[in-house]
Amino acid sequence: MPINRESTAKRGLNPDRMPKSLAIVMDGNGRWALERGKERIEGHLRGVEVVRHIVTECCELGLDQLTLYCFSSENWKRPRRELEFLMALLKQYLIDERELILNQNIKFRMIGRRQGLSAEVLQELDETTRISSENTGLTLAMAINYGARGEILDAVQSLARRIKSGELDPDQIDEQAIANSLYTAGMPDPDLLIRTAGEYRISNYLLWQISYSEFWFTHTCWPDFDVPLLHQAFRDFAARERRFGGLITHPTV
Repeated sequence: MPINRESTAKRGLNPDRMPKSLAIVMDGNGRWALERGKERIEGHLRGVEVVRHIVTECCELGLDQLTLYCFSSENWKRPRRELEFLMALLKQYLIDERELILNQNIKFRMIGRRQGLSAEVLQELDETTRISSENTGLTLAMAINYGARGEILDAVQSLARRIKSGELDPDQIDEQAIANSLYTAGMPDPDLLIRTAGEYRISNYLLWQISYSEFWFTHTCWPDFDVPLLHQAFRDFAARERRFGGLITHPTV
């Protein structure tokens, strides 16, 4: 899907210097709530509203892919009440956003392990994936029960099983074979990774895929993240020189 040149120009963005694939670590929901004397779940509720605005804007701009880190495999360590709320919120989000997903021609995908998720959540994930499978606009990938080390482990085990069955020769394993065995098979690697809430770490997110991604950090917590801040990240991205290990005089995206 080509970048929407008219929409980017209206926003003062350079259509030739836009990321086509964006990944976001949506951090700081609980912190945002506690700083305001609210329960952590209030931050998650506000965070869902922000997701809606950011997804809509990425559709308007013509991005190919948006990958959101929603729930990590490490998040199961959180209090039971918060976990139950997060799973209920995820289920409701999938139901409530289907109309928007269809109206905006969004193709939905989940990346992560299905084990551990309830049958009710898996049912809604599968239904949203099914009804949007023929859409040709933005691919919205939600990382749920996701951890990059687990993803790589699963890929290695998958390749090992293929070798054991005689389907694959070890010498045939290259970078593409590994990429094709990851949860993100067929998806573009992120051009830009955004993390909110002032944390400067990757937190086990897309470790293979972000090898050449640009990083952009903000101290703003996710519930306060907005479209103007997204545009600022895009402008900063446009000013960077992406060499991919080489030397160039005039950088291109």
